Amino acid sequence: MKFTAEQIAGILEGEIVGNPATEVHKLAKIEEGTEGAITFLANPKYLPYIYSTQASITIVNRTFEPEANITTTLIKVDDAYKAFGMLLEYYNQVKLMKSGIEQPSVISEGATYGENLYLGSFCYIGKNVKIGDNVKIYPNSFVGDNVTIGDNTILFAGSRVYSETVIGQNCVIHSGAIIGSDGFGFAKDDEGVYSKVPQIGNVILEDNVEVGACTTIDRATLGSTLIKKGVKLDNQIQIAHNVVIGENTVIASQTGIAGSTKIGSGCIIGGQVGIVGHLTIGNNVRIQAQSGVTKSHADGDFVQGTPAMPYHDFSKSYVHFRNLPKIVAELEDLKKVTK
Repeated sequence: MKFTAEQIAGILEGEIVGNPATEVHKLAKIEEGTEGAITFLANPKYLPYIYSTQASITIVNRTFEPEANITTTLIKVDDAYKAFGMLLEYYNQVKLMKSGIEQPSVISEGATYGENLYLGSFCYIGKNVKIGDNVKIYPNSFVGDNVTIGDNTILFAGSRVYSETVIGQNCVIHSGAIIGSDGFGFAKDDEGVYSKVPQIGNVILEDNVEVGACTTIDRATLGSTLIKKGVKLDNQIQIAHNVVIGENTVIASQTGIAGSTKIGSGCIIGGQVGIVGHLTIGNNVRIQAQSGVTKSHADGDFVQGTPAMPYHDFSKSYVHFRNLPKIVAELEDLKKVTK
């Protein structure tokens, strides 16, 4: 896709200094800009690069005035950083602007879909699926029976959505994510043999949820595993059966949450956190990376460590831990003196 400086200035309500017909077809950092690229200057630290960049177009603040010759065409805006972000969003929307049903693909009996559906090749849509308007389902994706998908939701290539799942509006499911797989439920008999407990619940994703690549969300044993509005999940996260995650909580990669735990709204959970089952985590709780959470936490708690403890207590304890070899040596010396 190519855009001219004039087109971009129109999108950003900017002022052109240079050639309005200059064309770009890619994005770049200002220090790595080459011909055909558009970049931006917002941080004063990068000011020297404006005079050496080979980018064809550079977005700058309106207050910028060059102090030497430049070769790049300028687009002046009120806030260069914000404007470049708007441009990225616009570019992404254009890039994803697809519609139509590619072949081969399968749409089963009773399935319905709204306007502007994009269904990539080698997709399977199960029986009685309901798909809203402007939904995009990329190639090699699977949508099981009785699934509901809301307007403007995107399923990237290789997504797997099991039966009965409900996905809201404006959700994004990245490649390799699995929504609605069986919860890890087994019963052990007197002889030590495990038998599977049927998992007959479902998964509900409310509006504006994003699920990262290769993340797995298990269906409930009974009822629903519930991911509430605005939750953002990173790649490679495991969410077990009957978990509830509150609105606008964000969780980083490789975190595992065991069954029936309830997490509040506005929480921030770092990478590689482990949370045991049947806990209640309050609202606005922060859990530092690599923590092991073994008990419930109240609203606003800030914890770290395994088992997780208040962050400031952990920091103090860690100082002592780092000094442990020195402390042990001093104790050994003291034992020698007292003998």
